[in-house]
Amino acid sequence: MKKETAIFLFRIIPLAVRKALASGISRLVYYLSPKHRLIAIHNLLRSFPEKSLKEVCRIAKRSYESFAIMIVEFTEILSMKRENLHHWISIIGLEHYTAACREGKGVLLFGAHFGNWEIGNVALALLTRPLVFMVRLLDNPFMEEVTTYLRAACGNISLHKENAMRKTLRLLRKGETINILVDQNVAWYEGVFVDFFGRPACTTSGVAQLALHTGAAVMPAFTRRLPGGRYLLEIGPKTDIIDTGNRDADIFINTQKITKIIEEYVRKYPEQWLWLHQRWKTKPWQAKRIKKKCC
Repeated sequence: MKKETAIFLFRIIPLAVRKALASGISRLVYYLSPKHRLIAIHNLLRSFPEKSLKEVCRIAKRSYESFAIMIVEFTEILSMKRENLHHWISIIGLEHYTAACREGKGVLLFGAHFGNWEIGNVALALLTRPLVFMVRLLDNPFMEEVTTYLRAACGNISLHKENAMRKTLRLLRKGETINILVDQNVAWYEGVFVDFFGRPACTTSGVAQLALHTGAAVMPAFTRRLPGGRYLLEIGPKTDIIDTGNRDADIFINTQKITKIIEEYVRKYPEQWLWLHQRWKTKPWQAKRIKKKCC
């Protein structure tokens, strides 16, 4: 089945019905997949020790639901135009972003798998200019084709993160915007360990490295779901990037600063973050053991 046909058939179902189905299916998946349910609950208990198990389970269920709704809303990108965008989303802090674009050194937007990041990207593309969204190549080729097609509907480009450093540097030097979600676990050799909810989490150092190398503006962008189904895209002011000349120390400090901003946002709205991901999977001892064997 061609991607256009699949999307057409999917969109025949009214959005309200899709969202209701997504909510129900997310609850089924929550109960039928004990492995991921336990991962989500464990992550929440460790991150919010002050919360009761009942409250943690409620947040976990809402997190599943949030992700499911994001998926069924994805095809609505095709209906979004500059003229009707206000029906979907409001934006706070757009002036921060447009000012950074005018500097001409490129912009590094960082965020998380939170709310509906795809709609936030569409809003920026329609109101300002298309951007480059750095993504991981999906395991399913058909789904990869569909997501790339939908993102391109408003001019946005999907850039696979594998071996993308040189291309990203060229884009930033041209003044382009790169959007990177930096809230997921990476292998020990792909990042640095920083504090996230009181535990060391291996975090990509890509944003810090790119910022130090190019001088591009770095700023947070989070698209939060509001009561009633609309969204709010919040773009923060530029994050101060520390550049002392000690590259390793600077990468650590700046990555920690970026991660702290993400944590603060997730703490405010925990039900909109993807808790079933194994965020703390990579352990510090793994890096130490491998480095010791290499020496």
